[in-house]
Amino acid sequence: MDLGLKDRVYVVTGATRGLGNAAARELVADGAKVVVTGRDEKSVAEAASALGPDAVGVAADNADPEAAARLIATARERFGRFDGVLISVGGPPPGFVADNTDEQWQAAFESVFLGAVRIARTAAAELTDGGVIGFVLSGSVHEPIPGLTISNGLRPGLAGLAKSLADELGPRGIRVVGLLPGRVDTDRVRELDGLSADPEATRAAAESRIPLRRYGAPEEFGRVAAFLLSPAASYITGVMLPVDGGVRHGF
Repeated sequence: MDLGLKDRVYVVTGATRGLGNAAARELVADGAKVVVTGRDEKSVAEAASALGPDAVGVAADNADPEAAARLIATARERFGRFDGVLISVGGPPPGFVADNTDEQWQAAFESVFLGAVRIARTAAAELTDGGVIGFVLSGSVHEPIPGLTISNGLRPGLAGLAKSLADELGPRGIRVVGLLPGRVDTDRVRELDGLSADPEATRAAAESRIPLRRYGAPEEFGRVAAFLLSPAASYITGVMLPVDGGVRHGF
């Protein structure tokens, strides 16, 4: 199946590793060109180099109010167009309500929530018919995840923003989609499992609750992201799509 990604240009934030990187890899593999971002300049350069000539890296923090305009300008200057953005950011600090400080909440709000709002708003002003805005969110949109209180507080709000944007931008032919990853085998998930006294037992218990009985591979998430961003998904908007091996039991 041809996804129609050849020579289309996307910005992918938080793409030096994890889910953002997996999405960038699949986009490039299907012929797209990408601007990949991350906060560490060295990591960004390495990620872009690994992706090849169809990628350029820009060190940027989603919390920076100027980042969105700079990233879109880079896409146009380097590749001549801008077709969409996938907004991904590293997960906020784990912890329960009593653990997380005001400073942690504020920093996470700036990068995870307000940063995503700014990027989506700037992209919406720059995109035309056929453009797409994607959000990498979490299963916490539907059900809180124990020990991830900050994520539980912020991700559902972004899902609401995405749905509102889908309604507002639909008449202009711009789509808005959300991806809700479950237990995908990334550094972040391994780090969270590692917080327990027995990481292997924690992983086994988590896998036992997944109908497919395993963690997802990053490329499995990346392929779904590439499809949703592609013209092949041209009639899909306003959805929050779980990529979780079936762990969400509601319809």
